[in-house]
Amino acid sequence: MELDEKKYLYLLFLIPIVVCVFLFNMYWKRKKQREFGDLEMVKKLSPERSVFKPVLKLVLFLLALTCLIIGLVNPKIGTKMETVKREGIDIVFAVDVSKSMLAEDVAPSRLEKSKQLVSQIINNLGSDRIGIVAYAGSAFPVLPITTDYSVAKMFLQSMNPDMVSSQGTSLDEAIVLSSKYFDEKSKTSKLLILISDGEDHSEGASAAAEEANKLGMKIITIGVGTEKGGTIPLKENGVVKSFQRDQNGEVVITKLNQEGLKAIAKATKGGYVYGGSTKEVLEYVKNALNNIQKTEFEATQMADFQSQFQWFLGFAFLLLFLDIFLLERKTNWINELNLFNEKK
Repeated sequence: MELDEKKYLYLLFLIPIVVCVFLFNMYWKRKKQREFGDLEMVKKLSPERSVFKPVLKLVLFLLALTCLIIGLVNPKIGTKMETVKREGIDIVFAVDVSKSMLAEDVAPSRLEKSKQLVSQIINNLGSDRIGIVAYAGSAFPVLPITTDYSVAKMFLQSMNPDMVSSQGTSLDEAIVLSSKYFDEKSKTSKLLILISDGEDHSEGASAAAEEANKLGMKIITIGVGTEKGGTIPLKENGVVKSFQRDQNGEVVITKLNQEGLKAIAKATKGGYVYGGSTKEVLEYVKNALNNIQKTEFEATQMADFQSQFQWFLGFAFLLLFLDIFLLERKTNWINELNLFNEKK
């Protein structure tokens, strides 16, 4: 089972709020009754008023509210696992998570912009398999090749500079690790989409790209940042405390290096695109994918996922209907049963 709209689960906090409001209302009524006169006398003035019915109406309302919220969440149930045939390519996203990607010369920051670009590219894919690599001074596998795009986007959003202990930017490490994601014996087309500001602190990027080309990989590089550059803010709880400084105590200015990224792409007959415009990046990647041969492959997935929201909404409306027509006075036939041996 999977939940389609998990964000609506926060509405469940309304339930304790409604209960608190109900209890406060009961307390207020009891207080006013005491001010009016003796409680026993007040009860005799309204003998048909039920003590149990208001609680029952509250329970019905809370159940209806819970069902409405679950309906908004839209739980889906899959009936079985099945192997399906798909046609596509294998794509690995290598995302630069070095500290220079925290620069805010591109809003909201280079790293957040990179995440947005990758997420939008994933949204526009068809049936391709994807994987994710994070890199800075070294590379780190985030997600192996998969067809589960929702899981990929979840892992993508959690990426940050703390994932990689070694700082700096080693593009060669990213390329080498990404190449290991692909099956050398597979005939499926292999594409690496590398997102970075291009500040490479290693010397083997070109050599790594040439080796990738021998393996049949194409590399598309996306440059994020500006050539004017920007400072690297160091934040605590979202507040800027200082800026990254070099060994001489000078504030570091990090700049986009497009030439290095273009050289990597050229070595594999790939391409480079500037990441400033999401629309242009999506259009460029779309055209590139259209020119890459698709291969049929098998993928295991949960079949027949079906929405179940209609059952919860229907039950919620039924409960609300009962709640509306349920009066707060005593029910005569139940009262005649005298289940609790009350004196009449």
